[in-house]
Amino acid sequence: MNTENIMKILVIHGPNLNLLGHRDKKEYGTLTLDKLNKRLRKCAAERGMELRIFQFNSEEKIIRTLHRHRNRCDAVIINPAAYTHYSYAIRDAIELIPGPVVEVHLSNIDEREPFRRISVTKDVCIRQIYGKKEKSYTEALAFLHDHLKKKA
Repeated sequence: MNTENIMKILVIHGPNLNLLGHRDKKEYGTLTLDKLNKRLRKCAAERGMELRIFQFNSEEKIIRTLHRHRNRCDAVIINPAAYTHYSYAIRDAIELIPGPVVEVHLSNIDEREPFRRISVTKDVCIRQIYGKKEKSYTEALAFLHDHLKKKA
């Protein structure tokens, strides 16, 4: 875990999020992934947080990154995307993270197709935030900032 004063947050974007800005704008918003990441970095810097941001279309790479960073970060924000609904392997990797994990989604998963309403990962996360487009991520940053400050 982090021994400095700067909060280190791992952010993982799941499959197909590299195509933000090209996907259904009603569900996912208009920002590209690069613009979303810039917004996240700005929001984090304002709160004294440092981000490590990754995007993977591969379940293996998501799991490997969670394993590699589990003791190098104070918290995790993850959008497992389609893996949310069936990846028990990612769920188990999240469960191994010693710090808090927040699951985020750009779209409102409760108002979409029935299979999207299922999250096998949410029970190992401290919070699930969805349906607010890019604000789902910035709300997760604010939540983790406050949560980690209380624990300090």
